[in-house]
Amino acid sequence: MKRREFLTSLAAVGLATTLPGANAQEISGGQPWETGKINTPPPPPRTGGLQYLTAHEFETVGTIAERFIPADEMSLSGKDAGCAVFIDRQLAGDYGNAVALYRLGRFVKGTPEQGNQSPLTPAQRYRQGLAALDAATQKQFGKPFIQLSGDQQDRVLQAMEADSLDMGAEVETKVFFELLLQNVREGFLADPIYGGNKDMTSWKMIGFPGARYDFRDLLGKKGQKLTIIPTSLIDNTL
Repeated sequence: MKRREFLTSLAAVGLATTLPGANAQEISGGQPWETGKINTPPPPPRTGGLQYLTAHEFETVGTIAERFIPADEMSLSGKDAGCAVFIDRQLAGDYGNAVALYRLGRFVKGTPEQGNQSPLTPAQRYRQGLAALDAATQKQFGKPFIQLSGDQQDRVLQAMEADSLDMGAEVETKVFFELLLQNVREGFLADPIYGGNKDMTSWKMIGFPGARYDFRDLLGKKGQKLTIIPTSLIDNTL
């Protein structure tokens, strides 16, 4: 997938659907913040070492991220931007454990329009899917996915997208491909506080200003070219 194709498809997905959600509150009697003071940002995920993925799974996810988003003059690759770090942290948390989803059954395979109907959590789907991916490439090439050439890896991913790669009866190949693609996108575009988007590489590429408090200092610059340095939630915790 070319970078332009990757970016033009972003409108179809939420840019941070795996990020922890906030509880809605009704505010009355004024604004819920004080002028000139920074509100407390969300706490960053626990850092240090892998939190869910094994070392081999982590390397596989990083390799996939690099095939989805190769490095060029515009930005870092998906791997170097930390997409695998982002995914590992998300799988270790509420998203990976599907805490926001109804999971009491009964589970029946639905139509594509009904979305994923699997009883597995995202974390379980990763563990099962990555093992099935290696089994499929071992059968076809005699090697795990990370040992294939770049061209071979691209062909395998294209076969997954086309639902033509046999990953066994337990894995819905195209659904797993779409999960990988969605989560890599999220890691590439999310605030760096969550582990991806290293050095705000994607924000700089698309001109996104990041987590700025407001834009009052720019209101008088209508029609002028603006050079805005992106701001991460990390900056607000210092």
